[in-house]
Amino acid sequence: MKKLRTLTKDFIAKEQTLLVIACIVGLCAGFCAEGFTLLISFFRNLFLEGDHIGDFFIRYWYLLPLIPMAGGLLVAPLSHFFPSEAKGHGVPEVMLSVALKNGILKPRTILLRAFASAITIGSGGSAGREGPIVQIGSAIGSVIGQNFKLHGDKIKILLGCGAAGGIAATFNAPIAGVFFSMEIILADFTATTVTPIILSSVIATAVSRYMSGNTPTFLVPEYHIVNYSELILYAILGVICGLGALLFTKILYWTEDFFEEKVKIPNILKPALGGLILGIIACFLPGREIMGNGYHTISSALNSDIIWYMAFVLVFLKIIGTSLTLGSGGSGGIFAPSLFIGAMVGLSFGSLVHTLFPNSTAEPGAYALVGMGSLVAAAAHAPLTNIFIIFELTNEYEIILPIMISCIIATSIAKHFHHDSIYTRKLSRRGIKLHQGREESIMEGIKVREVMRYDMELIPENTPFRELIGVISRSKNSYFPIVDDTGDMTGILSFSDIREVIFEEGIADLIVAKEVATTDVVSVTPWNNLHEAMDKFASIDVAQLPVVDDKTPNKVIAILTRGDIIATYNREVLMSGLGKKE
Repeated sequence: MKKLRTLTKDFIAKEQTLLVIACIVGLCAGFCAEGFTLLISFFRNLFLEGDHIGDFFIRYWYLLPLIPMAGGLLVAPLSHFFPSEAKGHGVPEVMLSVALKNGILKPRTILLRAFASAITIGSGGSAGREGPIVQIGSAIGSVIGQNFKLHGDKIKILLGCGAAGGIAATFNAPIAGVFFSMEIILADFTATTVTPIILSSVIATAVSRYMSGNTPTFLVPEYHIVNYSELILYAILGVICGLGALLFTKILYWTEDFFEEKVKIPNILKPALGGLILGIIACFLPGREIMGNGYHTISSALNSDIIWYMAFVLVFLKIIGTSLTLGSGGSGGIFAPSLFIGAMVGLSFGSLVHTLFPNSTAEPGAYALVGMGSLVAAAAHAPLTNIFIIFELTNEYEIILPIMISCIIATSIAKHFHHDSIYTRKLSRRGIKLHQGREESIMEGIKVREVMRYDMELIPENTPFRELIGVISRSKNSYFPIVDDTGDMTGILSFSDIREVIFEEGIADLIVAKEVATTDVVSVTPWNNLHEAMDKFASIDVAQLPVVDDKTPNKVIAILTRGDIIATYNREVLMSGLGKKE
């Protein structure tokens, strides 16, 4: 009993320590979120809104493309030399850290991401501040956890605390911060995780409200459900937003591939090219509305102050603008652009249905509000986060039922057509599938060519059985590819194959290797991943597989052993931090 009381006391002490550290993380995340906002304002004033700068570009509008191009030039070295810390939208790197690196993020992430994203957004890049602040807050939590020498599981919780604090402080939305961290970053709703994340989110929000005031991000009129049959229209809007999220995701990554594979200029110049094209689009109305995070335009949509056809055009311009900014190597988040696109989709749809049914539908701005949350929910596969975030962004409770039904339907549509969210697709393209679990993520991220060995022995198919026994007895291998005169594999020989005939008298001089070998050979290529290889090992229960050329599948180039795969997996787990002691 005494030992039990001691263990309980130690457990409570450790949990209390974690809560105290979570408070520190929340405090730091709150101040960093405010500092990051000020940094964006500084660069925006420097590039676009300083004294006489706005008037200059009104007069010399054709020079506007030079501003996002200049921002791209400044960001390019950071994105080129530190891609995981400065390039793109940041959230996938945080998710990868949680899944495979035990929550470890580098301290330099904080400054690199802050400056890269602030320059991109401040110079007019079509991106948001939410993704960067998630990575900044997560890095703060990770670094603090590492400095306290905590175990990997605790570091991941503190990383989640930083992400929640960053979102909460940025949007003045503590509940949304909690759900963002648990639903998207950690995918963990356990009691051990929830308590410190709530504390961090509350403290970060308190810091934000102390420094910037307690006002919602968007001020909107009061909306009401005019008729409950209107929920059917909101459900239809959910379907449209789900498809819109898929389109946005597809174009974003297609643009990234295009800049990486088709644009034949030095990588360090690509963000400038993306900025230049964006600037050219911005020269023509309504193109300028897509520069920056677009919050002003979202507010106009929520107040039904944008003509429907203008909103419809802005849907596609924002998708193109954000894809150019991030696909070319710029830095910033996709959360604000998704809000923008969803608001424009909702406003266009709302204007149509309000024109057709003016007495039984709400104002178009109500549909813009619902569309805003639905498209982000579909893109991120996170309906709970966006149900709460739209409520907290606007303090508009009357519209909660349409938001709930539309977010759920939009997310279901997006998941039906593609199992990856806009965040996880970036990792899946690198062979890392987080939705399948930690083991498969590690195995799918490593190719056979990284593990295969070349110390194999090829045995000619006409080798006499007596000579074959001598070769095998001197070898360290247990499987032997059998090849013909041209070097093509015709079978594979194992100890079990030999065991079946070795004790038959008088047979040693009568048969050759080809007659003993198994001709139904299962093989892998260097470009298979280890998860695929392990499936093949399991299907035939062997210890080694031949590795063949992917273009000439009869040519054996190496051997792959089950033991080497297991050793590689264990090494990757240790490198990711599971072996750290508290």
